[in-house]
Amino acid sequence: MGTPREMTPAPTFCLIAGEPSGDRLGAALMAGLKEALNGQVNFIGIGGPQMADQGLQSLFPMEELSVMGIVEVLPKLVGLLARVRQSSDLILNSAPTALITIDSPDFCLRVAKKVKAARPDFPIIHYVAPSVWAWRPKRAVKMARYVDHVLALLPFEPPYMQEAGISCDFIGHPIATENVASKAEIAAFRREIGVTDGQKLLTLLPGSRASEIARLGPMFREVAQMLRKDMPELAIAIPAVGARVADLQQIFTGMDVSILDPRGLSTDIAEKQKRACYGASMAALAASGTVSLELAAAGTPMVIAYKVHWLTAYLIRRTIKITTATLVNLVSETNVVPEFLQENCRAELIYPEIKTLLMSKSHADAQIVASRDVMVQLGRGGDASGARAAKSVLNFLKA
Repeated sequence: MGTPREMTPAPTFCLIAGEPSGDRLGAALMAGLKEALNGQVNFIGIGGPQMADQGLQSLFPMEELSVMGIVEVLPKLVGLLARVRQSSDLILNSAPTALITIDSPDFCLRVAKKVKAARPDFPIIHYVAPSVWAWRPKRAVKMARYVDHVLALLPFEPPYMQEAGISCDFIGHPIATENVASKAEIAAFRREIGVTDGQKLLTLLPGSRASEIARLGPMFREVAQMLRKDMPELAIAIPAVGARVADLQQIFTGMDVSILDPRGLSTDIAEKQKRACYGASMAALAASGTVSLELAAAGTPMVIAYKVHWLTAYLIRRTIKITTATLVNLVSETNVVPEFLQENCRAELIYPEIKTLLMSKSHADAQIVASRDVMVQLGRGGDASGARAAKSVLNFLKA
């Protein structure tokens, strides 16, 4: 980056997160920065409820940015580009110490590009390395034009960034160092939703975006109905984000399921409830994404299912370089977690795998062992990743 920079007594960081997983990362980083700087730090930018709990007033609702997929973005492109301009104007007008963009590359990196064009020496840090090892490998080279430093969640990512000319630190994943539900919390949760001793509980996680729930929700319901025919006493829980509760209630109308509504709860209580749900479950059916690591941290066996617009899938498949979409499989270098993607994302294919996990201890145990190993690789037993991320940011700025 050139000449050394002096840190101001109370630096201001602009953070931008575009979805719940990024909100979680941002909150952990903010906590780490506050601890490292003895509370002498300010924050501006865009985030969700967890970042708000750490003191961020979001420029606009983060949910506006929670759009995934090439085709899915197109109807909202004009509004998203307006938010790019608004976000870059905030940064250029307020002149914070650094910009830290968190995942959501389609939005965040557009902001970074505009800011760097206006202020070439302004430090820009991106949290979550783009998955160039999976697809579109040239993104790292393009990103090097306007991103100076990257915080990587996966241990094998730094060489890809460094080869493109970007400094990069592996800092682990917050999920690996977060608390898991205690036996008492799990027992209390089961009582709360009316699950009796010995009754099996299945968790359904059809995503946090409206498009995901619309596409996956009906199929998840179909799987649940098939399982209930074989196991009438099967209990089902669905942790939800507040904005999607009504959508889930509509999809699962007429079914005896517990939809966990976080509205009215503090972020901390809602997170504890979700972790207790995972810990109480014998198995989970989940959309692909960070939630697979949350389930792995809890030791909950899972099946992953995902589907995007056919054109998005076609374009991705032209450049994809990996054979799994699940982080547990990727980090463990196994296929221990069953996946059902695109044309295979069908209830009749998924149902037998979920049933096997619910009925076979050996199948469940194989996942649990692999999940423990993945958590160790991602930082379990070490410092919290938020603290490591803060250290990486501050060391970079002082270099």
